Amino acid sequence: METTLTDRGQTAIPAKIRRRFGLKPGQKLEWVEDGKVIYVLPVPRDPIQAFRASSVGENLGRLLLRSRKEDAAGS
Repeated sequence: METTLTDRGQTAIPAKIRRRFGLKPGQKLEWVEDGKVIYVLPVPRDPIQAFRASSVGENLGRLLLRSRKEDAAGS
């Protein structure tokens, strides 16, 4: 998708992207650049809730215990 930058440095986020990521008016965006690429990341309205939801269904406790057993077996 392609957008145009205005004289004031503004651009529009395509509707398809807004819908897919649930972006609403007033949403904050973080602009990150690594020297070659610019990334635009939505800033969660509630960062704590977003972090909590990031591990849903991952069985992180089980993975951690397995990793610790593997570490202990290797020592």
